[in-house]
Amino acid sequence: MSTVSTEAQTATTGRTREDGPARQVAHLTAEERAARGRAARNETPRSSHGRWQPATDRPDPVSLLQEQATSRVAELVPLRYGRMLVSPFTFYRGAALIMANDLSATPRSGLTSQICGDAHLSNFGVFASPERRLMFDMNDFDETLPGPWEWDVKRLAASFEIAGRDRGFAAADRRAVVTAGVAEYRTRMQLFAAARNLDVWYAHIEVEQVFEALKSTITKKQQAKAEANVAKARTRDSMQAFSKLTHEVDGQRRIVADPPLVVPIEDLAAAGAAREDLAGELHGLIRSYRQTLETDRRELLESFDYVHAARKVVGVGSVGTRAWIILLLGRDGQDPLFLQAKEAQESVLERFVGRSTYANHGQRVVAGQRLMQAASDIFLGWQRVTGFDGQARDFYIRQLRDWKGSADVDHMPVSVMTAYARVCGATLARAHARSGDRIAIASYLGTSDAFDRAIADFSAAYADQNERDYQALVDAVGSGRLEAQTGM
Repeated sequence: MSTVSTEAQTATTGRTREDGPARQVAHLTAEERAARGRAARNETPRSSHGRWQPATDRPDPVSLLQEQATSRVAELVPLRYGRMLVSPFTFYRGAALIMANDLSATPRSGLTSQICGDAHLSNFGVFASPERRLMFDMNDFDETLPGPWEWDVKRLAASFEIAGRDRGFAAADRRAVVTAGVAEYRTRMQLFAAARNLDVWYAHIEVEQVFEALKSTITKKQQAKAEANVAKARTRDSMQAFSKLTHEVDGQRRIVADPPLVVPIEDLAAAGAAREDLAGELHGLIRSYRQTLETDRRELLESFDYVHAARKVVGVGSVGTRAWIILLLGRDGQDPLFLQAKEAQESVLERFVGRSTYANHGQRVVAGQRLMQAASDIFLGWQRVTGFDGQARDFYIRQLRDWKGSADVDHMPVSVMTAYARVCGATLARAHARSGDRIAIASYLGTSDAFDRAIADFSAAYADQNERDYQALVDAVGSGRLEAQTGM
């Protein structure tokens, strides 16, 4: 896989590009912060967010995808295109760079927060908190960076419009779903603006609260199905991954090969590399990453011993980036810990809002996730390593599975998608309120539905653009410009 470089040792200290004195924070009064929001509304009216018109010099969307492919594993890029070809919705999931480019030309309020950068509806889900409560939250932060909060709102809202089209919903129903989610974002931001700082920080959504929100809009049969999905999520842990992904070889546990989706590390190593050498390298990687954890979690990680690793393809937008699963064992052969090490490249937002202050993109992801999530994985950390090809790359590490689950978007009726949009809108508002000026943002949004209607207009127009971009990918594959691997 890789070795720890001297640069990695520096990167794990957490220093940013500028190691000067801590920045000074201006503490404005609540009235002054609200005035900022009203002033921003005068500069950028809420209705202005409803317009979408592609720029005359808009880059070719296929060229942007090809640009991203240059830093990815070449043999996996056709698989990424194949997954994006499934539908306009799966295309949208992989098109974060395309939309970031488009959003950079849209009106901005001038108010910022830590944003996800890829806040579509499939990047929300359930997972376990350290206290073993099942939480609902955002769960993908590969593109996170400080930026315009409305970019996250627009990407989330457009994803519901596009998913609604994929489900065959009527235009009026799609608009109702989108406005419900945006209205919930606006309403929750008003509540957070009036709340005390610590109350905002402690705010979270547990699965029981999601069921309460859904109760009045779904049938008993739908509720039973949702509860069954939650029960299934509780089984998705390291033990389940251990039984599903590994088998015994010569008395030792090994990850089962399933190329190109799962490829054991020894199959990827340079010719002649001994398994013992690979094991030594990975021990070094784990030791380096260990330094980015809290002291108590370092001790917990130290109680596990490295066993095996493999490259594992994940997601849609992330296909082609380097992602590893690492098997460790604790007290005996039935005490597994599965970690995932996922490559962190430059955020798609950086060319539009400025470079990250973190020298290590793995640390950028971890810092953003901790800031936006109500609770994060106890093994969340980062590292920089040098691969078999001699290239230094940044990674973030977390548990592969810890009660993880996601919504079944493909079978959602209108009523359920409407309720789900509200839950996602509330979650996004809480994430933005932790780092942005929630009072200014709430003041900008106001209490009318002007912003909601504007975002619904934008979402419909951008869904049309997404369909044109999807067709461009279809044409590129059909003409032989791109190679796509489907069915995986």
